[in-house]
Amino acid sequence: MAYTSVLPVHRLDRSIEYVKDRAKTTKSAGSLEEAIDYALNREKTEQTIFEDAIGCTCENAYVDMVKTKERFHKKEGVQGYHLVQSFAEGEVSPELAHLIGQELAEQLLKGQYEVVITTHLNTKHYHNHLVWNSVSMVDGRKYHSNAKSYFTEVRQISDQLCRKYGLSVIQTNQGKAMHYAQWKAEAEGKPTWRTVIRMDIREAIGVSFSWSQFVKEMEKRGYTWKLNRRYPSLKTPGMERYIRLRSLGKGYGEVEIREKILSPKIRQVYGNTQMQSPRRKLTGLQRLYYSYLYQMGVFPKKPKRIPYAVRSDIQRLEKRICQIEFLQKEGITTREGLTAYRKPLEEQVLSLMKERRELYRKAPDGMRIQAINGKLKELRKKIRLSQQIEKQSLEMEERLRQAKAQEQEMSGKQRRETERNR
Repeated sequence: MAYTSVLPVHRLDRSIEYVKDRAKTTKSAGSLEEAIDYALNREKTEQTIFEDAIGCTCENAYVDMVKTKERFHKKEGVQGYHLVQSFAEGEVSPELAHLIGQELAEQLLKGQYEVVITTHLNTKHYHNHLVWNSVSMVDGRKYHSNAKSYFTEVRQISDQLCRKYGLSVIQTNQGKAMHYAQWKAEAEGKPTWRTVIRMDIREAIGVSFSWSQFVKEMEKRGYTWKLNRRYPSLKTPGMERYIRLRSLGKGYGEVEIREKILSPKIRQVYGNTQMQSPRRKLTGLQRLYYSYLYQMGVFPKKPKRIPYAVRSDIQRLEKRICQIEFLQKEGITTREGLTAYRKPLEEQVLSLMKERRELYRKAPDGMRIQAINGKLKELRKKIRLSQQIEKQSLEMEERLRQAKAQEQEMSGKQRRETERNR
């Protein structure tokens, strides 16, 4: 059984020492040179007999690949590819693993690309590293790797070789690659780290009213995020790499999670009903907000139709939910209460600003200034939020009045239409 993955190599100018760092040997190489040097790491091959190359020499592989790029004037873009082929523990000998790696390189690249093939023996499961040039040494054409080529070429050839030498093959019904350890655990019905992540996501969704709150709930559970990208990724402190939400399976992509977060307050989340209706009678601004959210269609008992005056504000739904959470947390029900809440905060801001001015003259590099800046940021955020609620609650009242007028107008039209048809 062999698990394969193909990683593109983008740059040539990274330090070759990167891959010699034992704490980072499981990360993808950042450059073609790193990938080659990593694959040739003698501490991992243990014997030079498990190092080979096609179209170049192991000693000068990097230089040979660069010369090929220069000859065809193709030095930009993806510089090469790094394939890792891992075998199940105890299923292959070092000699057989290396032989399979050589045959994989021959069948996949057909002698057109310089490639280094090594077999690492430093872990319980032996694994091959294939690093090849992105530019063909025969005609200068660039190698292109994508999901289709992975399944129709890389994985297909690897599986064929496993069958040829009597090794087992990983079977998945998802049409995508799966790490051997994960496949084995799931095949035996055992929980995996992905299972834990899915459980945490379900719990976080159950107590979240917005995407931003969901992100914070996951952070409380020890996760860190990469959100400034097309597909959000996360990891726990114990994980070495970030994983995409969408890789966790159906129902765990960003769009699907957002839909479940913004579904009615009494809602079905991954098979578990979550009760989230208010537990006590609300008054003042809190009642206003819940009435407004009801008109938006957030609750299971919905209005006959969502009024246009309210529907046009649906893009601010997350903001409205954050505002009602703030009102409930601070126990504020009136605009006068908002004013009273702000007063001591504004006094704190003035006091801290005065202290900071004095420190700028006496100790401009002191740590106290940084602490004051952090506190000011927090106080001003609360003040702004209370001001926004005060202003926007008036707008919400006006929208609800418009919605009521629209409903009365529609009811009047229907009544008159009914009378005419009698």
